[in-house]
Amino acid sequence: MPSFLELTVHFFLEMAIILAVYRLVWLVFKRLGQVQVVAIMAAGFLLGPSVFGAVWPGGQRWLFPTTVAIGDHTIPHPSLTVMYVLGQLGLVLYMFLVGTSFRTKILTEHFRVAGITASAGVVVPMILGGATGFLLVGHGDYFTGKVHAWQGGLFLAAAVAITSFPMLAWIIHDSGLHNTRLGTMALAAAASDDAVSWLLLATVVASTKSNMNGAVLALAGGVGFVVFMLVVGARLLRGLDRWGEREMRGESGVALPVGPFMVMLLVLLVSAWFTDWVGVYSVFGAFIAGVVMPRGRLLEAVRERTEPIVSHLLLPAFFVFTGLNTKLSLLFHPAALVVAAIVLVVSFAGKFGAVTLAARSQGMSWREAGSMGSLANARGLMELVLLNVGLTEGLITGSLYTILALMTIVTTFVATPIYRMFERSAWKNGLVFGANGETAKAEPASVPVT
Repeated sequence: MPSFLELTVHFFLEMAIILAVYRLVWLVFKRLGQVQVVAIMAAGFLLGPSVFGAVWPGGQRWLFPTTVAIGDHTIPHPSLTVMYVLGQLGLVLYMFLVGTSFRTKILTEHFRVAGITASAGVVVPMILGGATGFLLVGHGDYFTGKVHAWQGGLFLAAAVAITSFPMLAWIIHDSGLHNTRLGTMALAAAASDDAVSWLLLATVVASTKSNMNGAVLALAGGVGFVVFMLVVGARLLRGLDRWGEREMRGESGVALPVGPFMVMLLVLLVSAWFTDWVGVYSVFGAFIAGVVMPRGRLLEAVRERTEPIVSHLLLPAFFVFTGLNTKLSLLFHPAALVVAAIVLVVSFAGKFGAVTLAARSQGMSWREAGSMGSLANARGLMELVLLNVGLTEGLITGSLYTILALMTIVTTFVATPIYRMFERSAWKNGLVFGANGETAKAEPASVPVT
């Protein structure tokens, strides 16, 4: 077993290479109209066994070891555990920052539109994905023997219906949409879709164990947590901003008071722990914790000081961890390629078509509705987490994991270019996606990204 010092030294090298590869990939992806989070996701797969491991297997296993042998037993390598924990910390902190930027006022003003769009974006893909999963059980090496047809249908329904809330949040931020109706409603729809998908997954996992307590706990605990935080938590935290203002009074520039900041961190970590414990997943707790934080100078200081280190150091560790579990070589079989094509078409068409038509029926222009449909296909982060749960719980095989991972990469990769296409069309016609929808000529919705 490696010592603490050896783990530390090796970890420093891992992170240096991760950041270097991510920045090199970003130079290419930037020219393709992508945002940084897609480049980070791609870097994670490039450093995994599918690419780096295929080119230099020994070097990849040495740099990112996944197992270690102790006598006759093989256990997860401590280095992999360090990478996982760091990635989870970055993910939770990032979702907290997303929550602090969430415009609840815009969501309230357009609640009906967001609700109908979110419902269509989850129901239609669930039906299409559920039917596909139902047919795949017992036909090929995709689900394990413990999964019945209806359970396979629910799992694939969740996988197709999900939109990666953290991934979409980054895309919206980098595209300058975080203070617009389009961005706010896209995030609201993604949050709803993710919640439904996780409840479906909890139901499948619980049913394979002949115990539905997990699904009930996830539903009751998740809803109870949101209600408590929005009704009680928000009131209890109102004094944070005044406390921060008192400590920052007279300071030059934007200071970060330690006391209020520590309270924010405590609320964040407890929220993440609780939602993970009930089975809804920690990112939702972190996001809600950010939503209820009082807006003001203190929150601006927190975002300014923490966002760079979270986005560009901690989050890349998560994507590398997921990349280590993906083996694209399993796709090189005719039957698997056919299934992959079917899953890809069902996933993209179901999401894009349902969200676009629903948004259009609620009064959005075709350009704004199409933008929402394209953004809804950003599955990245949460899809990978869902797949890891399915694999570790013994629901799916490596073949289906790889097929769904490919679907995740493709749909997430095309989400931003298709959105940019609608954005350019709107700009050419003198319109932008502003806070109240399409307005007269103004600055473009996109902002330069570094």
